[in-house]
Amino acid sequence: MTTAPALATLMDAPWQSRFAQAVPRMAEAWTPAGVPAPAALALNTELALELGLDPAALAAPQGLAVLAGNAVPPGARSVAQAYAGHQFGGFVPRLGDGRALLIGELVDRQGRLRDVALKGSGRTPFSRGGDGKAAQGPVLREFLVSEAMHALGIPTTRSLAAVATGETVWRERPLPGAVLTRVAASHLRVGSFQFAAAWGEGESLRALADHAIERHQPDAAGRPERFLALLQGVARRQAALVARWMGVGFIHGVMNTDNMTISGETIDYGPCAFMEAYGPRTVFSSIDVAGRYAYANQPLIARWNLARLAECLLPLLSDDEQQALHLATGVVDAFPALYRAEWLAVMRDKLGLPRSDDEVDEALAQAFLALLQPRQIDFTQAFRALNSAADGDEAALRALFAPEADEALAAWLQRWRARRAGAGDAERAAMRRANPAYIARNHQVEAALDAAQERGDLAPFERLLAVVRSPFDERAEDAVFAEPAPVAVTAGYQTFCGT
Repeated sequence: MTTAPALATLMDAPWQSRFAQAVPRMAEAWTPAGVPAPAALALNTELALELGLDPAALAAPQGLAVLAGNAVPPGARSVAQAYAGHQFGGFVPRLGDGRALLIGELVDRQGRLRDVALKGSGRTPFSRGGDGKAAQGPVLREFLVSEAMHALGIPTTRSLAAVATGETVWRERPLPGAVLTRVAASHLRVGSFQFAAAWGEGESLRALADHAIERHQPDAAGRPERFLALLQGVARRQAALVARWMGVGFIHGVMNTDNMTISGETIDYGPCAFMEAYGPRTVFSSIDVAGRYAYANQPLIARWNLARLAECLLPLLSDDEQQALHLATGVVDAFPALYRAEWLAVMRDKLGLPRSDDEVDEALAQAFLALLQPRQIDFTQAFRALNSAADGDEAALRALFAPEADEALAAWLQRWRARRAGAGDAERAAMRRANPAYIARNHQVEAALDAAQERGDLAPFERLLAVVRSPFDERAEDAVFAEPAPVAVTAGYQTFCGT
């Protein structure tokens, strides 16, 4: 009988600094600013245990000191990461961690290397005039929505802790400050490669690519074609990620190249939101005035971002420029087919379809979405109602449609039933895993954050967090969390960047 290894504290954990060692020119050694009065707002016990950390020690004074940026563990080396990025299509050659610091990496209990970083820990060499701080609202939003995404089975960075700082952060008005501790497979972004390429750092570009391969595609390490394999791997991971976003109505809001990871995890929960009434052109971000990152545009932008990564990797793909361009173009051109396959897999689960019939399945899924759009039907409720319809109870589904839609819905249901012939327990189980009862609905998120930030009341936040951490199990006492916002609220709803 083996004994589980002892849980560590943040101060004595076996920290590593692989990124800083692998790409030193893209890692600026820096110390967090520190705060006057750290106090826990939210701590993630499950994630702490995954990382081999003692959850109780996080809340102790020494743990809070690390989480707030008042202390750096002796074995860690805190650095601000350099990266560039296209922001709303315009290239900025020098961005970087303006309010974040990578404390280091830990190997979790499954043997995976995980980044641990602070967000809102003060100015860095990349702050560009900003204060490097964060307010409680955006910190708690990221904690809440990243945990919701994790529970939905969508690859995401996660939040280990949200800590109040006891200081005031000035935005449009004074707000209470906070620091988030974010855990990621890595913080490598498309923009990381753009930085190395833009500044002529050939050695850094190769070192960065090899580091990315070691972390995210170790089977390709050392192979002559490893850089092509890296590009192909990013394409696969991003296609799968965005298809899963689309499957739950998630709108990232700011798919700049510095916000798209090499790992295929969702990162940077700034002006993000979940769509309620289905609409392909839905935009919530206050800064996305042209709709560049609208719901329907997300797969298109993912391909655009992939092309920017491909441009950076050209010198590594081949010494022959034309051959390098041919290889890179092949990966970028293959992305729509990759995405379509991933999206169809998501939709088959949501519709409970047996086997695969691409043309029929795509037409069936698009026809259902076409029923939702003109009637402003809630995306999550509609697909959830299909779970009951699959069991022979169509009442919930029919109740969502106005009486004049009965004929159109009946025609679609006839096609759906015919396609589901032969479906059994496996398909029903897939539907239950694919169609949540609860998402982090925007009005409920705002109410929870308002209570926490304005009144110091964390109870609504904690209640909502508990609901979204168990999104597939319907509970009578949580019925209010399955209801969409009033139309008047949704019509004017905007999300904002947390900087």
